[in-house]
Amino acid sequence: MSLSSLAYLDRLLGDVEIGKQLDADADIAVMLAFEVALAEAGADVGFISTPAVDAIRAAVSSFKVDMEALAASTLKDGVPVPGLVDQLRRYVDGEHAKAVHFGATSQDVVDTALAMKAASVLDILAGRLEAVERELGSLILRFGEKPLMARTRMQAAIPISVADRVGNWRTSVRQLAGELPVVREGIAVVSLGGAAGTAEKYGDRIEPVRRKLADRLSLHVPDYVPHTDRRRIADLANFLSKVTGSLGKIGQDAALMVQNGIGQISIGGGGGSSAMPHKQNPVRAEVLVALARFNAVQVSAIHHALVHEQERSGSAWTLEWLVLPQMMEAAGVALNHAISMLSSVESIGDP
Repeated sequence: MSLSSLAYLDRLLGDVEIGKQLDADADIAVMLAFEVALAEAGADVGFISTPAVDAIRAAVSSFKVDMEALAASTLKDGVPVPGLVDQLRRYVDGEHAKAVHFGATSQDVVDTALAMKAASVLDILAGRLEAVERELGSLILRFGEKPLMARTRMQAAIPISVADRVGNWRTSVRQLAGELPVVREGIAVVSLGGAAGTAEKYGDRIEPVRRKLADRLSLHVPDYVPHTDRRRIADLANFLSKVTGSLGKIGQDAALMVQNGIGQISIGGGGGSSAMPHKQNPVRAEVLVALARFNAVQVSAIHHALVHEQERSGSAWTLEWLVLPQMMEAAGVALNHAISMLSSVESIGDP
């Protein structure tokens, strides 16, 4: 996966690890995991027979999706779940096929799959935030006491130390690391509302089914109907933009500090120019700024997607699919570039 469709930009703008959490194979895997867990939870509360659960579990273990057929049905239905469920039902033995997807709707599957994928991505981002903080701490240990001219509104202000500036970078990253578990808990919720959010097929036994489903998928049960209440989605997008924004601030500072005539930082491995061989361009710093601006723009789209009409929206939901994966990948790419850039710093301080 990459933010660009051009293969030669993959290493600059792509994130293989996060891409694997968000690609079609991962998506199908978590949707099928939902269907198995749903059947098991339904059986625990008496809605589905044990033989039916066994048949569904066995079918999923060897099921191979017809991707061409799934693409065609998704074009028709606007969502992959009807086609996927139809294929799975045809794969399950006879009478047990009707137990597949019992009581759920397409949005339950897709939203729960998003929750599982986003939680995995946030776990990756947590490790990278820690790595960035370690690199910043190392810079403070190595160069923190060196003098540095502060600049306000792009003009020389008063002398400070390297630790003053880098310490501000580090505080921002540390605060984001502290926010991440709250964002993760908010997004990692199970959805089981049925056709119109009322879970009508489960009646007064819906809560135990939800709890058992959530436990099997390592998620939480929300205290609201998640179909049209998308605050958790906006919170995730806001967090991702804050991550890239904080790293973009570091990148912007580094790009300014490395300028000829200022020379407050030296970063190894600078990028070359096709016309000016003497140049060492601060490529990773520049990409951090670009990714910050990219995610800042995407937040607006997610806020537009907060408007889900009545009990379900097609357009707002589709907008989320377009935007959120790119935002998650952008945050991952930015963290990788920040780690690489900071670990390549050779000196900081006034020349």
